[in-house]
Amino acid sequence: MITVKGPVDHVVVVGAGLAGLAATLHLLGAGRRVTVVERESGPGGRAGLLESGGFRIDTGPTVLTMPDLVEEAFAAVGDRLADRLELISLDPAYRARFADGSQLDVHTDGAAMEAAVEQFAGARQAVGYRRLRVWLERLYRVQMRRFIDANFDSPLQLAHPDLARLAALGGFGRLDARIGHFVSDERLRRVFSFQALYAGVPPARALAAYAVIAYMDTIAGVYFPKGGMHALPRAMADSAAEAGAAFRYGQTVTRLERSGDRITAVVTDQERIPCDAVVLTPDLPVTYRLLGRSPHRPLRLRHSPSAVILHAGTDRTWPDLAHHTISFGAAWKSTFRELTRTGELMSDPSLLITRPTATDPSLSPPGKHLHYVLAPCPNTEVGPGVREWRELGPRYRDELLAELERREMPGLGAAIEEEGLVTPVDWTAQGHAAGTPFSVAHTFPQTGPFRPRNLVRGTVNAVLAGCGTTPGVGVPTVLISGKLAAQRITGPRTDWRGTAA
Repeated sequence: MITVKGPVDHVVVVGAGLAGLAATLHLLGAGRRVTVVERESGPGGRAGLLESGGFRIDTGPTVLTMPDLVEEAFAAVGDRLADRLELISLDPAYRARFADGSQLDVHTDGAAMEAAVEQFAGARQAVGYRRLRVWLERLYRVQMRRFIDANFDSPLQLAHPDLARLAALGGFGRLDARIGHFVSDERLRRVFSFQALYAGVPPARALAAYAVIAYMDTIAGVYFPKGGMHALPRAMADSAAEAGAAFRYGQTVTRLERSGDRITAVVTDQERIPCDAVVLTPDLPVTYRLLGRSPHRPLRLRHSPSAVILHAGTDRTWPDLAHHTISFGAAWKSTFRELTRTGELMSDPSLLITRPTATDPSLSPPGKHLHYVLAPCPNTEVGPGVREWRELGPRYRDELLAELERREMPGLGAAIEEEGLVTPVDWTAQGHAAGTPFSVAHTFPQTGPFRPRNLVRGTVNAVLAGCGTTPGVGVPTVLISGKLAAQRITGPRTDWRGTAA
């Protein structure tokens, strides 16, 4: 593995999101001095917090899986997750509701899920689910250490027996077809393939290897931190500060000072911070602009779909909603075509509805409730641009409300007391390319060793972390990206389980 050469005693981490905080903890654990620069007034990055009218609203991810990765980051500095954060296991992980009126609770316990599938779709589908679960577990074991939690210096590193094992498992086939090999019920196929949207590729075209995301969601378990998702970066930042990290909040990095091919200082709008190495976590265009170069790629980067998010603090709730409810429209293939090809808003939307106060009522005032609705939409390269969204946003909000009232949430409009709407306009203003918080899509030419590397030619002591680089989009992978960035500086270390990391 290629590592940063020369002195690496003091590292500046740009960005206090999950990737930057993970990198910080792993660097501290390796004995490095770390300064973290963050433009906002506190930690979190995409996993931010909005407080309004007594409601505590998570502005970023709402689904937490693979808490072992969080434990690993804390353990790097001798800390424990349980001492910093209370995680609540969600059961069901999701509630899936379909246009035909049927409903399935997705359990991570194998026996409970098999029984639910049998009641939902029959004994044959339950047998198929059992086989699917075994396949997902095998897929995860083959991929995790070799292809996900790994720094790539060359595509030649793929030449490993695990690649043959992945091929034997059908990992290079198509996701939808491979899921269909186990369960034929279209509704079940959706439950185990909608995660491809996180990767920015329709299930019919996504590699079957991306079923590993379904493993994380439907087998490894879904959790919620007491106090909301923002409690996670807050706890990581507190742990890092107590371990010696210096935080510079409210400072924007304006440029990187360099001598030859080395970054010698990070310059903000308030101070100059000398450094031996730097970890950069902003979105790729911002990072490349600071570095003064963009790596040449034979194909232009393609970005994932974006999302419109409606935050609603209400005076009532709808008890049929679980903590996470996926409300599927009747359309499926056409939905992905609209999101990734034609650039239209979903004509028959599939929505993620999150009700965090179902698990933690303290997130809202007494007797009030908090709801979060995520509606995937095309990014601004494929669909409406920022200028169009300024006018389109309020109209689309009204359309979403009408659809939600027709489906799961009658009377929603009248029940709203506090509201926030986030559209590609806002994602663009935050510096996210193509108006999407989900960064670069996981097409084959943008996966594994073909994804933008966390090392950039022409600079020997700068490392990238975050969802735009290795290994990719999602809370687990972003946490891994921070660890991988730290390893580029410190070299591989023994992890908290006592194995090589």
